Amino acid sequence: MTESRRFINRKNSIMSKLYKRADSPYLWYSASVHGRRVRISTGTHRRRTAERIQDAWDFKLSQGDTSFFEPEETIDVLEYIDQHRDFLEDRKSEQTVLIAKGVLAKFGKYLTGIGIQSIPEIQVQHIDGYMDSMKQKSKTKKNHLGIISRMLKQCVREGLIDRNPCDLATPPRVVHEMKHRPLDVKDLNAIFKNAQQWKLYYSFLLYTGLRAGDVAMLKYEHIDIKRHRITQLIRKSRRVHELPLAAVLVREIGDIKGLSGPVFPDLYSESERKLNDNLAHPRKYLQDLLSLAELPKATLHSFRVTYNNLLRDGGLTIQDRQVLMAHTSSETTKIYTHPNPELAEKHLNGLPDFLIEQDDE
Repeated sequence: MTESRRFINRKNSIMSKLYKRADSPYLWYSASVHGRRVRISTGTHRRRTAERIQDAWDFKLSQGDTSFFEPEETIDVLEYIDQHRDFLEDRKSEQTVLIAKGVLAKFGKYLTGIGIQSIPEIQVQHIDGYMDSMKQKSKTKKNHLGIISRMLKQCVREGLIDRNPCDLATPPRVVHEMKHRPLDVKDLNAIFKNAQQWKLYYSFLLYTGLRAGDVAMLKYEHIDIKRHRITQLIRKSRRVHELPLAAVLVREIGDIKGLSGPVFPDLYSESERKLNDNLAHPRKYLQDLLSLAELPKATLHSFRVTYNNLLRDGGLTIQDRQVLMAHTSSETTKIYTHPNPELAEKHLNGLPDFLIEQDDE
């Protein structure tokens, strides 16, 4: 069984691991330097001792000291892709890693198919060729390019290549489509009139502005009825986010004293894949409601877009909306993000109550 541990130097990123070999009682050290693999026995089977040796060798490599090893073969493309996927698992969300794994697997298959075996062999024409070989839409191609570029940027940091070939690639031209269209009054009336078992879920999407997956993962423990607050871990940014609980949601959710666990147990899942499968049900039901009313298609994310537009039309600034909606900002590195709660709650409770309108009909 392979055991691994990675140390990332703050000045020079060194991606290394410790692993066991069937032909040796010791833990072995593996890293990459200037496009070549380094494999050295630590001379010990004790994990803590091996980790101290790993840290020392990582530090030497970060300082450019390569005197303690003889480089082996050029790093294989598929081997590096596997290593990079492991690298991502320590730093990115499960959903991001899942998507990256799929993209990099396809890219690796394409490269080996045209005879590219090592990282330094990858050139801009191979990136463009991969983009041209894809049958997906331009937006998907652009996403693939971004994931590949981030991997090759890591290769530059490690000294495997001098320049990221993706920087010279021709980005696909993206034609912006109104996929996540905002919902208007007619849409919302049609939705909440017949929302049935998904009424509360759609309500939370509309009046919190949270992403579909974040609402699905909401627990009663995250809701403070007295303070009118929700404290939730945002899956995309991995940050804890506090936002106001609209009065309409306080009314709809009712008395939750003593309740614990998922608010939406039919949707909740710790598995990203299972969560996405579960979300297919309210997603399809939404399409059916709109189709029945002869209205254009929309997505679960359309509620989030609508939430933003309603707050904008109500006078909330773009800066306040950015924080309120837990958008990633380069200006903040705080684990907790707090909008101005009183101001946000005032605007939020000023939004139209589409639910009570349906109850009155």
